[in-house]
Amino acid sequence: MSHLWTADALVAALDGRPIGAMPEGVSGISIDSRTLQPGEAFFAIKGDAMDGHDFATAAIKAGAGVLIVAEGKLPALGRLTAPMIVVPDVLASLEKLGVASRARSRARIIAVTGSVGKTTTKEALRHVLSVVGKVHASAASFNNHWGVPLTLARMPQDTDYGVFEIGMNHPDEIRPLVKMVRPHVAIVTLIAAAHLGFFRNLDEIAKAKAEIFEGLEPEGAALLNRDDPRSTLLAKMARQAGVAHVFGFGEAQRSTYRLVDCVLAADHSVITVKIAGKELVARVGAPGRHIAQNALAVLGAAHLVGAEVTRIAEALADLSAAPGRGLRHVLGLPGGTATLIDESYNANPTSMRAALTLLRDTPVAEGGRRVAVLGDMLELGSQSQKLHAALAEPVTEAGADMVLLAGPDMQALAEALPAEANVTYMPTTDALKPALIKALQPGDVVMVKSSKGIGFAKLVDTLVKTFPAETAATQI
Repeated sequence: MSHLWTADALVAALDGRPIGAMPEGVSGISIDSRTLQPGEAFFAIKGDAMDGHDFATAAIKAGAGVLIVAEGKLPALGRLTAPMIVVPDVLASLEKLGVASRARSRARIIAVTGSVGKTTTKEALRHVLSVVGKVHASAASFNNHWGVPLTLARMPQDTDYGVFEIGMNHPDEIRPLVKMVRPHVAIVTLIAAAHLGFFRNLDEIAKAKAEIFEGLEPEGAALLNRDDPRSTLLAKMARQAGVAHVFGFGEAQRSTYRLVDCVLAADHSVITVKIAGKELVARVGAPGRHIAQNALAVLGAAHLVGAEVTRIAEALADLSAAPGRGLRHVLGLPGGTATLIDESYNANPTSMRAALTLLRDTPVAEGGRRVAVLGDMLELGSQSQKLHAALAEPVTEAGADMVLLAGPDMQALAEALPAEANVTYMPTTDALKPALIKALQPGDVVMVKSSKGIGFAKLVDTLVKTFPAETAATQI
């Protein structure tokens, strides 16, 4: 059996005190007893809501190879007979293990941040780099103060390419994380109005995102979206952080990785990109102009870490959307089918516009309609009402035949839409559900979009279960 960490290496990295008969090694790292696999090390992290030490017995029953516990909690765990490594602070010990993992790795590392497109870009990099080497990337959106060190700690020693998502909603959050990751390439996808409740303006958001440049390896590269109005500010911040190599992607002429042409289709796009003086044509398997933009960042980062760009471009053809981020389902309705576009994972004004453009560009069957199902965009602070109302124009431009809205702030959009618009507004997600089920007709294209906290993923689940196709939840 191969070990992710030998017991000796684990104890040394944590600078901990072993108790009991240590296993030869551990197969993985877990912080959740519910998903822990036999042979993994369980880190009993104390969070805001729960304390991992309360689940130590459950972790042992699940087959944990060793428990990492805090010295101060040891008396309460006195009856446990499992092997343990005792440390002063469990989260700090996970960070130590992440740093040790990075130190032993020879992988080429890419870090991704931005207001929108982080996870999509990270997942695309995971997909395309896997055709040219062994890839390790963040699971889900593990991009915070525990997700980043956990992802690092889980990185196998023989990884060729590591891809890390780094998020934030306050200043000074990215800085300590990127100094653990130490990327060779740092991507900023786009600066947009997300987390405005914690920042005064977009420039402040850009400056917080620019913290990612402070952890770049010597001779590392910053990769910026040159179509973003704040790319000049980001480039300045990168140079102030000592980054000598600043590159760009986008349609702008000064882009190192420049989009020459983009042909959008219902279920894919075809892009022509200029890289190192040569034009390259690639089919991008997931639809949408915003996905094509992310594909530019992927090609640029792959080029910068020395991957074979031709093979990377070919792999883009197999790219598919993820649940909550554009995944499509076929709904089986009486008399025909409808298409459901699941964009329920998150939302801000920029990603909302991108999703509405995707709705506009998706063909409807004969007799079908475009149905926009929109929920609140969270963390927009004092500008929230104004930013929700401002969606009236992109909703109209999308040609939405029916608009269903839920959430306190979406009332502002309901009031801003023209009187002739077919609008249904409900204060909550649960209240909107029956109206949505009743509204659907064969041939419709339905796009569901909201911030995660509004719970629109429940609407998607309900539609898929209520209207199963022959192959329910099939991606098209």
